Amino acid sequence: MNTGRFGVPAGAADGVIAVGVAAALLVTGVSGQQSATGPAPLGHGLLVAGGLALAARRRAPVPVLAVTGLCAVGYQAAGFDVPAVAYLFAVYAAVRAGHRTATIVASVVMLAALPLAALVSLHDTGEAFARARGALELAWLIAAGAAGEALRQAERRADEAERTREETARRRADEERLYIARELHDSLTHQISVIKLQSEVAVHVARKRGEQVPEALLAIQEAGREAARELRATLEALRDDGTAPPPGLDDLPGLVERAGRAGLEASLTIEGRREDVPAAVSRTVYRIVQEALTNTARHAAAATASVRVDCRPDVLAVRVDDDGGATPDAAPVPGVGLLGMRERVTALGGRLRAEPRDGGGFTVRAELPLDRAS
Repeated sequence: MNTGRFGVPAGAADGVIAVGVAAALLVTGVSGQQSATGPAPLGHGLLVAGGLALAARRRAPVPVLAVTGLCAVGYQAAGFDVPAVAYLFAVYAAVRAGHRTATIVASVVMLAALPLAALVSLHDTGEAFARARGALELAWLIAAGAAGEALRQAERRADEAERTREETARRRADEERLYIARELHDSLTHQISVIKLQSEVAVHVARKRGEQVPEALLAIQEAGREAARELRATLEALRDDGTAPPPGLDDLPGLVERAGRAGLEASLTIEGRREDVPAAVSRTVYRIVQEALTNTARHAAAATASVRVDCRPDVLAVRVDDDGGATPDAAPVPGVGLLGMRERVTALGGRLRAEPRDGGGFTVRAELPLDRAS
């Protein structure tokens, strides 16, 4: 909703101004001198109509300019010596909206039409021109147009400044992404590659000798491959401004399968229409499940874990349970992973609960609204 400087909706402010101007014009017309030949009800109606037309000055500035001008000419012809205040407001609004040519043309027509309108009731050329000058002086027109143009230029400069700030922020974000990508590449890629290579060599040597490959070594090999894939995808996303597709709901089966190869018996259940899930929610669910299974494998001493995702029309619910040794009396200390999970969920307007269950084991539950993320 478009609001004014003090938080008042612009439409409501325009309505108040329109009613105020209409009331002022009507009071001036009733209390002033009126020609005996002019129809009073028509003049009163034109005074009120000219003021009330200002309620639409933001939505339709040029039509409002025409209506207020015609009303001013009309009540001058009816014998009401009332300044064309509503028309000045309309000039200001039209120039502020950028309709300078239309405003100039309309104002020239008004300056020519007002004396002719005054002649209808006065029948005296000198008095008619004097009344027309009193109703709409050239200085008032220039002042109203200058005020509208000044505000239009100020708003345009403010918009340009805002665009400049956004472009600067985007440029700095791009530079920061490239810096992070370089740091990640320099600090992690080499170490992960060494771990992956050594584990693969160890597996190859063991198989060549006919020895049984330990499950832990196979888990290290798979974890090294997965870490390399994740790091490569992260670096591509940082360098390509997010063009690389991040993992989401469709990647959960592979994630759960890898957890099973690492020694954790994990199951996955997905219900509902995953096609309706926004990408941001899909990414967050993947990271929640990844972090929960990683913590289970590292710290929980659990044998099984279950992952359940429920895609409802308005919210997505995800739950990860394990049968580890966590109890309400011996709750694990929250780490960085849990904090990152909570930040992701909070950013999407969702809720997260991560706590030991009464019967033993740990549970992670999150609800993510779909409307806000979309």
